[in-house]
Amino acid sequence: MTEIIPAIDIINGKCVRLTQGDYNKSREYGDPLEMALKFEEHGIRRLHFVDLDGARLKKVVNHAILEKIALRTSLVIDAGGGLRSEEDLRIVFESGARMATGGSVAVKDPQLFLGWLEKFGAERIILGADFKKGRIAVSGWQEDTELNLFDFISGFYRKGLRKSICTDIEQDGMLTGPARVTYQQLMQQVKGIQIIASGGISSMKDIETLSADGLAGIIVGKAIYEGRISLKEIEHFIRQNS
Repeated sequence: MTEIIPAIDIINGKCVRLTQGDYNKSREYGDPLEMALKFEEHGIRRLHFVDLDGARLKKVVNHAILEKIALRTSLVIDAGGGLRSEEDLRIVFESGARMATGGSVAVKDPQLFLGWLEKFGAERIILGADFKKGRIAVSGWQEDTELNLFDFISGFYRKGLRKSICTDIEQDGMLTGPARVTYQQLMQQVKGIQIIASGGISSMKDIETLSADGLAGIIVGKAIYEGRISLKEIEHFIRQNS
C-alpha cells in the first residue's frame, strides 16, 4: 500500500511551506503539534518532519518540536534537515524520529551516510534525493550539483539503500502536479527501490495516480495546507486502500 505522508516543515518554530525551496517565499500555517494531531485524528500514520532552519544552518535545530510531536502522537516520523554528523542523527533519534532522511550528507560525505545505513539499517535511513532538471541539489536546495539523479540513487542502492524521498524542486509548492515520468523511470531502472514522491502534489487525483504507479509513499504538503486536499479525503483513501 502507498503511504500518504504529510509534511511538516519548520522555520522559527512554525509550520511553513516554501515555494520551490525559496526561503524568501515562505508562508506560515500555525503550530506544528496541532497539525500533527489533526493528521493523526484522520488516520494518518506517517509524518515527514523537515527542519528547514537546520538545513540552512547545517545542523539540527528544531529537535524540541520533533520530540513534542513524537511524545504527543503515535505518528511514525522521518526527520530530515541539517543532518550532517553522527551527533545530529543521535539527536533526532533520541527526540523520537523512527527514520532519518539524509540528502546533503550523502553528497558531501557519502562514507558517513553509508556508515549510518550499515549501523541503523535500510528501514531507518532514507536517502533524500532533491532534484532540479535531473540534477541533485543540496543544503536546503541552495546549492546545485552536477550529480545525476539516477546515478545518485542507483549508486547507494547497490550499497544497501532501499528507500529514497525524491523531491522535484521545480514543482515543490507549485501545486502543478508531480514528476510522474521521473518516478516511473527510477522504478524501472533501479529495481526494488522504494520511491517516496515529493513535490507538486495538487489533488487526490495525483495521489491516486501515483499510488496506482506503485510508489511506496507520497509526501503531501501545500495541497493540504491550502485546502486543495482535505484530511477527510485522505482518511477515505487510507480506509479504501488498507
